Amino acid sequence: MSTITGRLLRINLNDSSFKEEKIPRRHITRFISARGLGAKYLYDELTPGIDPLCPENKLMLLIGALGGTGLQGFSKWAVMSKSPLTGTIFRSISGGNFGVWMKHAGYDLIILEGKATAPIYIHIDTDGVHFLEATDLWGLEYRQLQTQLREKHGLHTESACIGPAGEKLVRYAVIHSGERTASRGGMGTVMGSKNLKAVSINVPIKKPAPFDPEAFKGLIKTQVSILKEHPRKQTMNTLGTPYITKIVNIMGILPTKNYQAGSIPTIEDLSGDKFFELKKSRAGCYACMTRCGGMREVTQGPLRGSQIDGPEYETIFAFGPLLGLTDPQFVIDANALCDAYGIDTISTGVCIAFACELFAKGIISSADTGGLELTWGNKEDVFSLIEQIGKRKGFGRLLGDGVKKAAEQMGDGTDAFAMHIKGLELPGYEPRGVKGYALSMATSNIGGSHMYGRPREEFSGQADPLVETGKGDLIARVQKEQALEDSLIACTFGNTGLDTAMYARLLFAATGIDDFGDTANLLKIGERIVCIERCFNVREGFGRKDDTLPERMRKEPLQQAGPATDQMVVNLEHLLDEYYQALGYTAEGIPGIERLQELDLPEAIEDMKTHPATDSLESPGRDGQP
Repeated sequence: MSTITGRLLRINLNDSSFKEEKIPRRHITRFISARGLGAKYLYDELTPGIDPLCPENKLMLLIGALGGTGLQGFSKWAVMSKSPLTGTIFRSISGGNFGVWMKHAGYDLIILEGKATAPIYIHIDTDGVHFLEATDLWGLEYRQLQTQLREKHGLHTESACIGPAGEKLVRYAVIHSGERTASRGGMGTVMGSKNLKAVSINVPIKKPAPFDPEAFKGLIKTQVSILKEHPRKQTMNTLGTPYITKIVNIMGILPTKNYQAGSIPTIEDLSGDKFFELKKSRAGCYACMTRCGGMREVTQGPLRGSQIDGPEYETIFAFGPLLGLTDPQFVIDANALCDAYGIDTISTGVCIAFACELFAKGIISSADTGGLELTWGNKEDVFSLIEQIGKRKGFGRLLGDGVKKAAEQMGDGTDAFAMHIKGLELPGYEPRGVKGYALSMATSNIGGSHMYGRPREEFSGQADPLVETGKGDLIARVQKEQALEDSLIACTFGNTGLDTAMYARLLFAATGIDDFGDTANLLKIGERIVCIERCFNVREGFGRKDDTLPERMRKEPLQQAGPATDQMVVNLEHLLDEYYQALGYTAEGIPGIERLQELDLPEAIEDMKTHPATDSLESPGRDGQP
């Protein structure tokens, strides 16, 4: 018995065929599940250089080794592909129930390849896999679609689906599961490029059976007792992520007006307490007592009169201070509008902030925007622009390609105002005020993400966030830890109070795999995942030149930022040297052959040996010497 099924479902949309495959045990012992397995299969199966929106790209849906077991906060699921926004390997993680339903159906992984000739959706039930016409579903927003799928296939149906933006190939379209989304990197765009509207599942509930049921049951009890008493769980249960807004404002790292400043004086208008006042009921993911979500009323747009689960902190920043706004109801309504079209709130907000700064500086005018007056704080025209992006019309067509590509098309130095890393729009943490985060975002293999490695020490006071040395080992470690957590999958809030030793106990009780009971080996697996993702990107032409920050972060002092005022990231090159040394990469950020051997990654060795940027076949030692 094991909570890992060891089975994948491969679906070919070219000819509407499918087959089940056994996942090799060696893949599982080296990569566990979810993000780890996805990275392995993408590395093995994608030809370097393909267009992310071509039929040869693959979309992978994955559930973690501990998902669906009753363990609190471990039932999220992942989507992985080559991103149409960044061109890198990408993983996006969602809540909702779809991943657990995959597990009920007996799969750890679903691989979607090829492209249907016309819109379809896939339904999985006890009779097998069905390829069904979706012409009449094309254009529906996620709630309408999920309602129709339940009416047709039963109330027990759960789905992963896209909205109109995914169909129209907005490059940061999301995938919905219930009220939650796999938001970043354009995974919904890849799904739309395959003419696939949804994957739905309705099968009998079949919870995975742990290798040692009694030990696993005892560990769940331990986890629940930890959660019940933990102060962060209490805060999340009451306020959810909106509580973060005041913390980052005090630190001076709340991005304001397209990352020109780091705080706002009217922060109480967007505080956790303010959003708590607007909360109608709690919401959360499968088998999670934290229930960090909250339902709030929508007053305008396609979902007006209903309630949405949101907003999270990242959406508050994106439709609040980033745009010069402090209206909590507008944030909720903007969130709902993005949900209706199926677009990422972070990328949407950053793209609009880019346009607002260009407008403020006179680089563009209403003649360029189709009549929109994109002044800071103009709620009406911002709302209209969100709709244009979702429909891929007007000025929104340009911004729907992402801020990097929009700046490339506009030219005339507009790239100086495009806040992204590797094409992924930056999240709600100003890198100039948290230098470890600056390094983590710069080196992230998926681009400007706050979820690739979070230096909690910089937020807890254990490490000075303004110091630019000695962060390489820290960021290497937290990226390994995050990769491990993403392969379980452990929610960053649901796993409160747990550590790697607890993960080892849980994994061994769940799977019976001896290697998983060794904490050192688990961290090695985390590093192996980061490394194979890096190798994927190296094959795609990424290297040290891409491990960077927007020019603004490196050359412009941060304004109105409390303790972070006048900060810049001036020593990024030294930080990169520290980071590469910590991971055994060459000076150009290429995994060294010796380190690949130590990590048991023979599949990547030949690729790295022949890469033109490989300046040495040996990794630098921990002291920087070959």
